Amino acid sequence: MSDRKRVGVVLFQLGGPDSPAAIEPFLYNLFCDPDIIPLGPLGVVLRKPLAWYISSRRVKTVSHHYDEIGGQSPIRLLTERQARKLAAALQPRVEPRVVIAMRYWHPLTAEAVTALNGLPLDQLVLLPLYPHYSFATTGSSLKEWDRVYRPGSRSLPVTIVQQFYDHPLYIDAVVEKVACSLTHFERPADVHLVFSAHGLPLSLIEKGDPYQRQVEETVRLVMQRGAQVAFRHPEFPSQAVGSPRGRRGGWPAAFTLCYQSKVGRAKWLEPSLTATLEDLARGGKKHLLVIPIAFVTEHIETLHEINIEAREEVEKLGVEQFEMMPAVGDSSRFIATLADLVLRAAGVEAAVPTLVR
Repeated sequence: MSDRKRVGVVLFQLGGPDSPAAIEPFLYNLFCDPDIIPLGPLGVVLRKPLAWYISSRRVKTVSHHYDEIGGQSPIRLLTERQARKLAAALQPRVEPRVVIAMRYWHPLTAEAVTALNGLPLDQLVLLPLYPHYSFATTGSSLKEWDRVYRPGSRSLPVTIVQQFYDHPLYIDAVVEKVACSLTHFERPADVHLVFSAHGLPLSLIEKGDPYQRQVEETVRLVMQRGAQVAFRHPEFPSQAVGSPRGRRGGWPAAFTLCYQSKVGRAKWLEPSLTATLEDLARGGKKHLLVIPIAFVTEHIETLHEINIEAREEVEKLGVEQFEMMPAVGDSSRFIATLADLVLRAAGVEAAVPTLVR
Protein backbone atom coordinates (compact mmCIF):
# COMPACT_ATOMS: atom_id res chain seq x y z
CA MET A 1 0.00 0.00 0.00
CA SER A 2 1.36 3.43 -1.01
CA ASP A 3 2.06 6.00 1.67
CA ARG A 4 1.77 8.85 -0.81
CA LYS A 5 -0.86 11.49 -0.11
CA ARG A 6 -4.05 11.03 -2.15
CA VAL A 7 -4.76 14.43 -3.67
CA GLY A 8 -7.79 15.46 -5.67
CA VAL A 9 -7.04 18.34 -8.04
CA VAL A 10 -9.78 20.46 -9.60
CA LEU A 11 -8.74 22.47 -12.67
CA PHE A 12 -11.16 25.35 -13.25
CA GLN A 13 -11.60 26.85 -16.71
CA LEU A 14 -14.02 28.97 -18.66
CA GLY A 15 -15.30 26.23 -20.95
CA GLY A 16 -16.49 26.52 -24.51
CA PRO A 17 -19.08 25.03 -26.89
CA ASP A 18 -18.16 21.56 -28.12
CA SER A 19 -20.61 21.61 -31.04
CA PRO A 20 -22.60 24.18 -33.04
CA ALA A 21 -25.71 23.29 -31.01
CA ALA A 22 -23.89 24.16 -27.78
CA ILE A 23 -23.04 27.74 -28.76
CA GLU A 24 -26.28 29.42 -27.68
CA PRO A 25 -26.63 27.60 -24.33
CA PHE A 26 -22.95 28.31 -23.64
CA LEU A 27 -23.59 32.03 -24.23
CA TYR A 28 -26.70 31.88 -22.06
CA ASN A 29 -24.73 30.36 -19.18
CA LEU A 30 -22.03 33.00 -19.60
CA PHE A 31 -24.40 35.96 -19.53
CA CYS A 32 -26.39 34.46 -16.66
CA ASP A 33 -23.36 34.75 -14.39
CA PRO A 34 -23.80 37.69 -11.96
CA ASP A 35 -20.02 38.09 -11.87
CA ILE A 36 -20.06 38.78 -15.62
CA ILE A 37 -23.12 41.05 -15.69
CA PRO A 38 -23.88 42.44 -12.22
CA LEU A 39 -27.47 43.68 -12.03
CA GLY A 40 -27.81 44.36 -8.33
CA PRO A 41 -31.21 43.72 -6.72
CA LEU A 42 -32.86 43.61 -10.16
CA GLY A 43 -30.88 40.52 -11.07
CA VAL A 44 -33.43 38.18 -9.51
CA VAL A 45 -36.01 39.28 -12.06
CA LEU A 46 -33.94 40.39 -15.05
CA ARG A 47 -30.96 38.04 -15.19
CA LYS A 48 -32.42 35.09 -17.10
CA PRO A 49 -34.47 37.14 -19.61
CA LEU A 50 -31.46 39.39 -20.26
CA ALA A 51 -29.13 36.41 -20.71
CA TRP A 52 -31.59 34.85 -23.15
CA TYR A 53 -31.89 38.13 -25.07
CA ILE A 54 -28.12 38.69 -25.36
CA SER A 55 -27.33 35.09 -26.28
CA SER A 56 -30.07 34.92 -28.92
CA ARG A 57 -28.86 38.20 -30.45
CA ARG A 58 -25.20 37.14 -30.53
CA VAL A 59 -25.50 33.49 -31.52
CA LYS A 60 -25.44 34.06 -35.30
CA THR A 61 -22.24 36.11 -35.26
CA VAL A 62 -20.53 33.91 -32.69
CA SER A 63 -21.50 30.77 -34.62
CA HIS A 64 -19.85 32.19 -37.72
CA HIS A 65 -16.67 32.80 -35.73
CA TYR A 66 -16.67 29.23 -34.47
CA ASP A 67 -17.23 27.98 -38.02
CA GLU A 68 -13.97 29.67 -38.98
CA ILE A 69 -12.00 27.81 -36.29
CA GLY A 70 -13.46 24.35 -36.84
CA GLY A 71 -17.02 24.62 -35.51
CA GLN A 72 -16.25 24.29 -31.81
CA SER A 73 -13.96 25.46 -29.05
CA PRO A 74 -10.79 23.39 -28.49
CA ILE A 75 -10.63 24.41 -24.82
CA ARG A 76 -12.03 21.15 -23.42
CA LEU A 77 -9.64 18.89 -25.34
CA LEU A 78 -6.68 21.13 -24.53
CA THR A 79 -7.58 21.29 -20.84
CA GLU A 80 -8.00 17.50 -20.74
CA ARG A 81 -4.50 17.22 -22.19
CA GLN A 82 -3.19 19.52 -19.47
CA ALA A 83 -4.96 17.41 -16.84
CA ARG A 84 -3.41 14.17 -18.10
CA LYS A 85 0.08 15.63 -18.20
CA LEU A 86 -0.35 17.20 -14.78
CA ALA A 87 -1.43 13.85 -13.31
CA ALA A 88 1.65 12.20 -14.80
CA ALA A 89 3.91 14.93 -13.40
CA LEU A 90 2.37 14.55 -9.93
CA GLN A 91 2.43 10.75 -9.88
CA PRO A 92 5.93 10.29 -8.43
CA ARG A 93 5.12 12.46 -5.39
CA VAL A 94 1.41 11.96 -4.67
CA GLU A 95 -1.52 9.84 -5.82
CA PRO A 96 -3.41 12.38 -7.94
CA ARG A 97 -6.97 12.44 -9.21
CA VAL A 98 -7.28 15.40 -11.59
CA VAL A 99 -10.72 16.56 -12.74
CA ILE A 100 -11.91 19.52 -14.79
CA ALA A 101 -14.59 22.02 -13.77
CA MET A 102 -15.73 24.29 -16.59
CA ARG A 103 -17.72 27.36 -15.66
CA TYR A 104 -20.09 27.69 -18.62
CA TRP A 105 -20.11 24.37 -20.48
CA HIS A 106 -19.44 20.69 -19.89
CA PRO A 107 -17.85 19.26 -17.86
CA LEU A 108 -19.49 21.70 -15.46
CA THR A 109 -18.45 22.16 -11.86
CA ALA A 110 -21.22 19.87 -10.62
CA GLU A 111 -19.84 17.13 -12.87
CA ALA A 112 -16.40 17.57 -11.32
CA VAL A 113 -17.92 17.19 -7.86
CA THR A 114 -19.67 14.00 -8.96
CA ALA A 115 -16.38 12.62 -10.33
CA LEU A 116 -14.70 13.21 -6.96
CA ASN A 117 -17.50 11.86 -4.78
CA GLY A 118 -16.62 8.61 -3.07
CA LEU A 119 -12.93 8.70 -3.98
CA PRO A 120 -10.53 7.91 -1.12
CA LEU A 121 -8.78 11.30 -0.91
CA ASP A 122 -6.69 12.97 1.77
CA GLN A 123 -6.87 16.51 0.39
CA LEU A 124 -8.40 18.68 -2.32
CA VAL A 125 -6.50 21.34 -4.26
CA LEU A 126 -8.56 23.86 -6.22
CA LEU A 127 -6.51 25.26 -9.10
CA PRO A 128 -8.15 27.80 -11.43
CA LEU A 129 -6.28 27.93 -14.75
CA TYR A 130 -6.34 31.72 -14.68
CA PRO A 131 -2.87 33.12 -13.92
CA HIS A 132 -4.40 36.39 -12.71
CA TYR A 133 -7.14 36.63 -10.10
CA SER A 134 -10.37 38.37 -11.04
CA PHE A 135 -13.81 38.41 -9.49
CA ALA A 136 -15.16 37.48 -12.95
CA THR A 137 -12.97 34.40 -13.52
CA THR A 138 -11.36 32.76 -10.49
CA GLY A 139 -13.86 34.39 -8.14
CA SER A 140 -16.84 33.22 -10.18
CA SER A 141 -15.47 29.67 -10.50
CA LEU A 142 -14.89 29.37 -6.76
CA LYS A 143 -18.37 30.72 -5.99
CA GLU A 144 -19.83 28.03 -8.23
CA TRP A 145 -17.73 25.41 -6.43
CA ASP A 146 -19.06 26.60 -3.08
CA ARG A 147 -22.60 26.42 -4.45
CA VAL A 148 -22.42 22.80 -5.63
CA TYR A 149 -19.79 21.14 -3.43
CA ARG A 150 -20.98 19.15 -0.44
CA PRO A 151 -18.17 17.57 1.57
CA GLY A 152 -20.37 14.80 2.91
CA SER A 153 -19.68 12.90 6.10
CA ARG A 154 -15.90 13.25 5.80
CA SER A 155 -14.65 16.80 5.51
CA LEU A 156 -11.46 17.02 3.42
CA PRO A 157 -8.84 19.74 3.81
CA VAL A 158 -9.24 22.08 0.83
CA THR A 159 -6.46 24.38 -0.41
CA ILE A 160 -7.11 27.05 -3.03
CA VAL A 161 -4.48 28.38 -5.44
CA GLN A 162 -5.75 31.92 -6.00
CA GLN A 163 -3.30 33.03 -8.71
CA PHE A 164 0.14 32.34 -10.17
CA TYR A 165 0.83 35.43 -12.27
CA ASP A 166 4.33 35.89 -10.84
CA HIS A 167 5.36 32.26 -10.38
CA PRO A 168 8.92 31.90 -11.77
CA LEU A 169 8.07 28.73 -13.68
CA TYR A 170 5.04 30.36 -15.29
CA ILE A 171 7.14 33.36 -16.31
CA ASP A 172 9.71 30.98 -17.82
CA ALA A 173 6.95 29.13 -19.70
CA VAL A 174 5.81 32.39 -21.29
CA VAL A 175 9.37 33.51 -22.06
CA GLU A 176 10.03 30.20 -23.80
CA LYS A 177 6.95 30.63 -25.99
CA VAL A 178 7.89 34.22 -26.83
CA ALA A 179 11.45 33.19 -27.69
CA CYS A 180 10.21 30.42 -29.98
CA SER A 181 7.77 32.81 -31.67
CA LEU A 182 10.52 35.36 -32.26
CA THR A 183 12.43 32.82 -34.36
CA HIS A 184 9.83 33.41 -37.08
CA PHE A 185 11.14 36.96 -37.54
CA GLU A 186 14.29 37.89 -39.44
CA ARG A 187 15.12 40.67 -36.98
CA PRO A 188 13.72 39.75 -33.55
CA ALA A 189 15.09 42.86 -31.85
CA ASP A 190 12.96 45.03 -34.14
CA VAL A 191 9.69 43.27 -33.32
CA HIS A 192 7.08 45.13 -31.28
CA LEU A 193 5.61 42.87 -28.60
CA VAL A 194 1.87 43.29 -28.01
CA PHE A 195 0.72 41.72 -24.75
CA SER A 196 -3.03 41.13 -24.96
CA ALA A 197 -5.08 40.24 -21.88
CA HIS A 198 -8.80 39.62 -21.62
CA GLY A 199 -10.50 42.89 -20.73
CA LEU A 200 -12.60 43.70 -17.69
CA PRO A 201 -15.16 46.39 -16.92
CA LEU A 202 -13.57 49.31 -15.08
CA SER A 203 -16.29 48.98 -12.46
CA LEU A 204 -14.67 45.74 -11.25
CA ILE A 205 -11.24 47.36 -10.98
CA GLU A 206 -12.76 50.24 -9.02
CA LYS A 207 -14.20 47.69 -6.58
CA GLY A 208 -10.74 46.33 -5.85
CA ASP A 209 -10.30 43.60 -8.46
CA PRO A 210 -6.50 42.97 -8.62
CA TYR A 211 -6.52 41.72 -12.22
CA GLN A 212 -5.02 44.76 -13.95
CA ARG A 213 -2.19 45.11 -11.45
CA GLN A 214 -1.35 41.42 -11.69
CA VAL A 215 -1.34 41.46 -15.50
CA GLU A 216 0.99 44.46 -15.50
CA GLU A 217 3.35 42.64 -13.14
CA THR A 218 3.39 39.55 -15.37
CA VAL A 219 4.34 41.68 -18.35
CA ARG A 220 7.11 43.36 -16.39
CA LEU A 221 8.52 40.02 -15.26
CA VAL A 222 8.34 38.50 -18.76
CA MET A 223 10.20 41.46 -20.25
CA GLN A 224 12.81 41.33 -17.49
CA ARG A 225 13.28 37.57 -17.68
CA GLY A 226 13.29 37.53 -21.45
CA ALA A 227 16.14 40.03 -21.64
CA GLN A 228 18.10 37.87 -19.17
CA VAL A 229 17.72 34.43 -20.71
CA ALA A 230 16.52 34.60 -24.30
CA PHE A 231 19.95 34.23 -25.84
CA ARG A 232 20.46 31.00 -23.92
CA HIS A 233 17.32 29.43 -25.30
CA PRO A 234 18.36 26.78 -27.88
CA GLU A 235 15.92 28.04 -30.52
CA PHE A 236 16.58 31.73 -30.06
CA PRO A 237 18.70 33.33 -32.82
CA SER A 238 22.25 34.36 -32.05
CA GLN A 239 23.10 37.87 -30.96
CA ALA A 240 25.66 38.06 -33.70
CA VAL A 241 24.74 39.87 -36.87
CA GLY A 242 25.40 37.52 -39.76
CA SER A 243 24.60 34.38 -37.77
CA PRO A 244 23.92 31.19 -39.78
CA ARG A 245 20.27 32.11 -39.96
CA GLY A 246 21.14 35.59 -41.08
CA ARG A 247 19.13 37.09 -38.26
CA ARG A 248 19.82 39.95 -35.96
CA GLY A 249 19.10 38.61 -32.50
CA GLY A 250 18.02 40.38 -29.38
CA TRP A 251 15.06 40.49 -27.05
CA PRO A 252 12.73 43.26 -28.24
CA ALA A 253 12.66 46.39 -26.12
CA ALA A 254 9.38 47.77 -27.50
CA PHE A 255 6.15 46.46 -26.03
CA THR A 256 2.55 47.46 -25.34
CA LEU A 257 -0.05 46.00 -23.00
CA CYS A 258 -3.65 46.07 -24.20
CA TYR A 259 -6.99 44.37 -23.55
CA GLN A 260 -9.46 42.52 -25.75
CA SER A 261 -12.93 40.94 -25.89
CA LYS A 262 -15.01 43.87 -24.67
CA VAL A 263 -18.76 43.20 -24.44
CA GLY A 264 -21.43 45.88 -24.04
CA ARG A 265 -21.27 49.65 -23.65
CA ALA A 266 -19.71 49.97 -20.20
CA LYS A 267 -16.17 51.30 -19.90
CA TRP A 268 -13.55 48.57 -19.94
CA LEU A 269 -9.80 48.47 -19.44
CA GLU A 270 -7.89 50.25 -22.17
CA PRO A 271 -6.21 50.48 -24.60
CA SER A 272 -8.07 47.89 -26.64
CA LEU A 273 -6.28 45.37 -28.82
CA THR A 274 -7.86 46.83 -31.95
CA ALA A 275 -6.88 50.42 -31.16
CA THR A 276 -3.37 49.37 -30.16
CA LEU A 277 -2.71 47.45 -33.36
CA GLU A 278 -4.12 50.27 -35.49
CA ASP A 279 -1.92 52.83 -33.73
CA LEU A 280 1.19 50.68 -34.15
CA ALA A 281 0.46 50.01 -37.81
CA ARG A 282 -0.24 53.67 -38.59
CA GLY A 283 2.94 54.54 -36.70
CA GLY A 284 5.00 52.50 -39.12
CA LYS A 285 5.49 49.28 -37.13
CA LYS A 286 5.90 46.44 -39.60
CA HIS A 287 6.62 43.43 -37.38
CA LEU A 288 4.22 42.56 -34.56
CA LEU A 289 4.06 39.62 -32.17
CA VAL A 290 0.85 39.35 -30.13
CA ILE A 291 1.27 37.56 -26.80
CA PRO A 292 -2.05 36.34 -25.28
CA ILE A 293 -0.76 36.88 -21.77
CA ALA A 294 -3.85 35.88 -19.76
CA PHE A 295 -4.76 32.76 -21.76
CA VAL A 296 -3.24 29.33 -21.04
CA THR A 297 -5.00 27.47 -23.87
CA GLU A 298 -6.25 28.41 -27.32
CA HIS A 299 -9.91 29.30 -27.70
CA ILE A 300 -12.10 31.75 -29.58
CA GLU A 301 -10.33 34.84 -28.22
CA THR A 302 -6.95 33.71 -29.53
CA LEU A 303 -7.84 31.67 -32.60
CA HIS A 304 -10.40 34.09 -34.02
CA GLU A 305 -10.19 37.49 -32.34
CA ILE A 306 -6.40 37.68 -32.59
CA ASN A 307 -5.36 35.27 -35.31
CA ILE A 308 -8.13 36.07 -37.80
CA GLU A 309 -9.82 39.41 -37.02
CA ALA A 310 -6.78 41.32 -35.79
CA ARG A 311 -4.53 39.83 -38.47
CA GLU A 312 -6.87 40.90 -41.26
CA GLU A 313 -7.07 44.45 -39.95
CA VAL A 314 -3.33 45.07 -39.53
CA GLU A 315 -2.47 43.52 -42.88
CA LYS A 316 -4.79 46.07 -44.50
CA LEU A 317 -2.76 48.78 -42.75
CA GLY A 318 0.59 47.63 -44.12
CA VAL A 319 1.99 45.41 -41.38
CA GLU A 320 4.42 43.04 -43.09
CA GLN A 321 4.55 40.27 -40.49
CA PHE A 322 2.00 39.51 -37.80
CA GLU A 323 2.46 36.52 -35.52
CA MET A 324 0.57 35.23 -32.49
CA MET A 325 2.39 33.43 -29.71
CA PRO A 326 0.75 30.05 -29.00
CA ALA A 327 -0.64 29.71 -25.48
CA VAL A 328 1.56 27.97 -22.92
CA GLY A 329 -0.82 25.00 -23.19
CA ASP A 330 0.70 21.69 -22.18
CA SER A 331 4.33 22.76 -22.55
CA SER A 332 6.66 21.02 -20.12
CA ARG A 333 7.39 24.25 -18.27
CA PHE A 334 3.75 25.15 -17.82
CA ILE A 335 2.89 21.66 -16.60
CA ALA A 336 5.84 22.00 -14.19
CA THR A 337 4.25 25.25 -12.99
CA LEU A 338 0.96 23.53 -12.25
CA ALA A 339 2.68 20.57 -10.58
CA ASP A 340 4.68 22.89 -8.35
CA LEU A 341 1.53 24.77 -7.34
CA VAL A 342 -0.33 21.56 -6.51
CA LEU A 343 2.51 19.96 -4.56
CA ARG A 344 3.10 23.06 -2.48
CA ALA A 345 -0.63 23.43 -1.84
CA ALA A 346 -0.68 19.79 -0.73
CA GLY A 347 2.24 20.36 1.61
CA VAL A 348 4.73 18.45 -0.54
CA GLU A 349 7.80 20.46 -1.47
CA ALA A 350 8.69 20.25 -5.16
CA ALA A 351 12.00 21.12 -6.73
CA VAL A 352 11.29 21.89 -10.37
CA PRO A 353 14.05 23.52 -12.45
CA THR A 354 13.57 26.92 -14.03
CA LEU A 355 14.36 27.67 -17.67
CA VAL A 356 17.91 28.85 -17.03
CA ARG A 357 19.69 28.76 -13.71
